[in-house]
Amino acid sequence: MRLSFPVIAAAALALSGCVAAVPVGTVPAPVVVTPAPSGVSGATRAAASQVVNVEMARRLPGRNVAPYTACVLDNATQAEIADLATLSGQAGAADAVAGIVRRSGTTACISRVSVA
Repeated sequence: MRLSFPVIAAAALALSGCVAAVPVGTVPAPVVVTPAPSGVSGATRAAASQVVNVEMARRLPGRNVAPYTACVLDNATQAEIADLATLSGQAGAADAVAGIVRRSGTTACISRVSVA
């Protein structure tokens, strides 16, 4: 079977629509995925966690307060976490924790963990 130039040219033209044209000399930019900045260091969160643990233990004596503390910290802003970290042993810690506990998201979380 012998193919003629017009048949080959027609086949090449038909197949050329299947390939995306990339201009010569251009390279697509790499996709860089970076994690969202936390804004609160691990040490700051740990210090805030300690303050919340103490306050929650006062309110819930004899209970494992770790899940409750997680609820409070998960519903606190970064600024509140930073503030809590500085309130160790201070009178304002109770008010700061209570303010976060009053939020609907925090109370819903506490309700879930207290059932579990």
